[in-house]
Amino acid sequence: MCKEKEKNDGTACKKEAVKKRTAEYPGNKTAADYADEKPEAVRRLIRSGQITGETSGMCNGYAQANLVVLPRDKAFDFLLFAVRNPRACPLLEVTEAGERKLKKIAPGADIATDIPRYRIYENGVLTGEYTEVSDFWRPDLVSFLIGCSFSFEGELLQADIPVRQIEEHCNVPMYRTNIPCESAGIFHGSMVVSMRPIPYALVPRAVLATGAMPKVHGAPIHIGAPEAIGISDLDKPDFGDRVTVKEGEVPVFWPCGVTPQAVVMASRPDFCITHSPGHMLLTDVKNVTLKY
Repeated sequence: MCKEKEKNDGTACKKEAVKKRTAEYPGNKTAADYADEKPEAVRRLIRSGQITGETSGMCNGYAQANLVVLPRDKAFDFLLFAVRNPRACPLLEVTEAGERKLKKIAPGADIATDIPRYRIYENGVLTGEYTEVSDFWRPDLVSFLIGCSFSFEGELLQADIPVRQIEEHCNVPMYRTNIPCESAGIFHGSMVVSMRPIPYALVPRAVLATGAMPKVHGAPIHIGAPEAIGISDLDKPDFGDRVTVKEGEVPVFWPCGVTPQAVVMASRPDFCITHSPGHMLLTDVKNVTLKY
């Protein structure tokens, strides 16, 4: 993460981010270079290990998804948690126990290989990060695919609203908050939010553009005043990377699909697989269909 205090244009942060990220894509590319690619083609590159970096800016016009995988004996509790917290956990697909291949949002995609980077949690503790999780797969595992705010970034760009982490070739900043989630069974905790700096005059446009897509978190949950939701320092996100907030911009916060990872750490199930924050499943679902 960029730790240098750059001046107004964010040049230092951008240079450091590009240097770090280019090793995660073939041919010194960045995620934004795959903006016009089809999701299936990019998933093949991910499956083969050629792409291991973040997916923000990839496959414009197509939805991306967060991942939570839990043993069957914990699956109903989490399903109920997601239903009770649709802003943070809008469900796109749930698999049968043991099923690795998706049927709805990316038919044939393999849950264990088609995401750039995964995390393993045991008893709520992060024990490893991997580029595929086939060796961890079990016949009792149920997968939950949750809508991701990367999906509405194309809508923001089409509305001429800047998306800073795409500009700076880094991950979106994500923060733990004091916004409580509604508990269900063993699962409890607070919401995680993603942040994008938006010029003041464009905030209403950003609210309208994202509010039309509730299946990928919808409208912002909070605008400005990060301390009001328990965020003490925007320069120190809990997940992802710091981005530049320019003069004349306000931090805008959306519910985030990393919320389940914070909930897993608080609730401590014996085993859980998730995506690594910012490393999403690229689905075959067109964003426009998520508006209806």
